[in-house]
Amino acid sequence: MATRLSAILDGIHELEVQLERELTFAHHEWGYRFEKKRVHFDHDIRRRHRRLRRSIPRFLLESSKLNMLTAPLVYSLLLPFAVLDAWVTLYQWSCFPIYGIRCVPRTSFVVIDRHKLSYLNGIEKVHCVLCDYANGVIAYVREVAARTEQYWCPIKHARRVVAPHTHYRRFPDYGDGEGYHRELPALRGALGRRESEPPRAAGSAKKSKNRERAQAVDDQGLASRTGSLPVRPRRRRPRASTRSPKRDLKIF
Repeated sequence: MATRLSAILDGIHELEVQLERELTFAHHEWGYRFEKKRVHFDHDIRRRHRRLRRSIPRFLLESSKLNMLTAPLVYSLLLPFAVLDAWVTLYQWSCFPIYGIRCVPRTSFVVIDRHKLSYLNGIEKVHCVLCDYANGVIAYVREVAARTEQYWCPIKHARRVVAPHTHYRRFPDYGDGEGYHRELPALRGALGRRESEPPRAAGSAKKSKNRERAQAVDDQGLASRTGSLPVRPRRRRPRASTRSPKRDLKIF
C-alpha cells in the first residue's frame, strides 16, 4: 500500500514539474523576453497594453464600495507579513547551519514583478505588489517549515492532508515505527547533511555537483532533460616496458 501511494505521489510531482516547465515558455505566446533577469515586451505589445489600462477615476467608479471600505484592512496585513518574513529568515539563518540543512533561497519564492505591466493603473499595481509579497512570503515560509518538518518529524498524518508540501511524499507512513527509525537518517541527509553518506572518491565530487546543478535546472523548468551528463574519458596508465630490464620504469 505504501509503495503504491509513493508511486502515485511521485507521478503527481512529475506532472507538476512538467506543468511548470510548460508555463516557463509562455513568454513566446505573449511577446516578452528575458534580458539580464528583466522582462521586456515588444514595442507593439507595450502600446497595446497602454490602451487597455483603465484610468484611476474610472477604476474607482467601477469598483465596489465594500471593496473600497475593506481595502485598509487588506493593506494592514503588510506589517504581520513583514514580521513573519524577517523572523523566519532569522530562524533559518541561525538554526539551519546547525542542523546541516540548506537554507531556502528567499528570492526564488518572493517574486515581485507584476506591477511592471503597462495595462495596470497605479492602484492595481499596488494591489499586485501586496499580493506578490504576501503569497511569496507564505510560499517561502512553507518551504522553511517543510524542511524543518523533514528534519524533526518526517511522518505522514493518519488523515488526508489537502495539498501537502513536496517533501511530504517522502515521509514514512503513520504507524510505521520501523520505517521511521530506518529512514530518518536518509531524510535528514537529503536536506544537506553529509555525515550519514559514505565517503566519496576525490574525483567524483565534481560529477556530483554537475548532476545536482542539472537536476536543479530541470526542476525549475528552465531546460529540458538531456538524459545524462557528459562523461570525461578515463586516462590510461602507461604500461611497463619489458624490453630493457636494466632500466627502472617510473609510473606517475
